[in-house]
Parts: sequence; structure tokens; C-alpha cells
Amino acid sequence: MPAGRYKSRSKRRIAKKLPGGRTKIVYKEALPGRARCGICGKPLHGVPRYNTHKKTPKSMHRPERPYGGNLCPECMRKIMREKALSMIEG
Repeated sequence: MPAGRYKSRSKRRIAKKLPGGRTKIVYKEALPGRARCGICGKPLHGVPRYNTHKKTPKSMHRPERPYGGNLCPECMRKIMREKALSMIEG
């Protein structure tokens, strides 16, 4: 019977072959889903699928552009154009 912390289905179960020929179930954290654009829902490029408890610099978490990590480049361009037009019009 597995320990209580392994009963959760949030852990991935992987069958691992041991040197003696036995197989053992190894429990690993599942990766989070891909980051998606807030407008169109497309998967974002350049945003890694890290678990949140990993210690990595902020520059590795998302692209260094406006709305990086929230919007895809196409939607970001669309928003920037709309803002520029609204500033021109007035």
C-alpha cells in the first residue's frame, strides 16, 4: 500500500526497472500545463513549464517584451496598434 502522500493523482506514476529485474512504481511531480495567451488561447513560446517552487530568475520565466508571458506576439501587436491609434485619434 502506498504512503498517503503518494495516493494523490497529482503525482505521475512511472514504472521503473530495477537492476534485479523487478519493476517499481516511482512517483514524480507532473509538469504544469503550457502557458497560454490570454486573448486567443494559443500556447506561448519561450515560457518554460516549471513548477512554481523552482528557484529560477524572472528573466527565464517569460520573454522580455511587453505583455511577455501573458499574450502571444500577434495579440500583443494588435493591442499596441489599438493603443497607438487611440492616442493619435485622441
